[in-house]
Amino acid sequence: MDLKKSSSYLSSRLPFLLLVLGAILVLVPLGMVFLLSLRPADEIVGSAKGWTLQNYEVAWQQGQFLLAFANSTLVALAVTGFQVITSALAGYALARLRFRGQQTLLLIILTTLVIPFQLLVIPVFLVLKWGHLINTYGALILPTAVNGFGIFLLRQYFLTIPPALEEAAMLDGADRLQILWQVMLPLSRPALVTLSLFTFLAEWNDLFKPLVFTTRPELRTVQLALASFQEQFTNRWQLLMAAVVIATVPVVVLFLLGQRQFIRGIATTGVKS
Repeated sequence: MDLKKSSSYLSSRLPFLLLVLGAILVLVPLGMVFLLSLRPADEIVGSAKGWTLQNYEVAWQQGQFLLAFANSTLVALAVTGFQVITSALAGYALARLRFRGQQTLLLIILTTLVIPFQLLVIPVFLVLKWGHLINTYGALILPTAVNGFGIFLLRQYFLTIPPALEEAAMLDGADRLQILWQVMLPLSRPALVTLSLFTFLAEWNDLFKPLVFTTRPELRTVQLALASFQEQFTNRWQLLMAAVVIATVPVVVLFLLGQRQFIRGIATTGVKS
């Protein structure tokens, strides 16, 4: 009987223990990065004679993070706004409207999810060059203004909303756009927050577009700042780790602010056809 109780207790605690183990595996490297960023620049790795915040000041100035933060924030917010708008319109059309070729169009959109952006870089580059958008903010924003994942995510969430709510709005004289704006989007806040977080984090961490489509120093983003830091200060790991912490803090804060809606959006967005 005791053996059965101990086995039941262990099985009930096993998920918790696995989560703790996973958290340790994730947090230990982050902790090492943070501790190394506090080491004086003249110390060798492994010594711990003192701590200093000077690395952050030097990294902030030499990495020109004020300009990089401004550019990355502008690009990430613009792409997030475009994706929310386009995903809401397309997702609602695929969820509620009935038209010929609807399933084929949905299949094509899902197919784009398995195509890496790197495979499209040459045609995208040519289109941007034809539109005189190279070395502009447009080159960083427009290529990812529409995303198949966002369309599919909002479509799935719209399918969970009862059609009776839309029918009631139609009886009150609302058209499709009014229903989308006044009924569907307010009820889809968890999915919108989830899409916004995914998009903002992806754009904040994107190195490929700024590296390929821009060469002007004034368009420098956070990831370009980190890349140049690694090239210039390879042997000064304290400065590099400080730069990594500086670039990571906004992302962590953003996730902590939206984590409740993010988890709810993931949990309630099922695969409904």
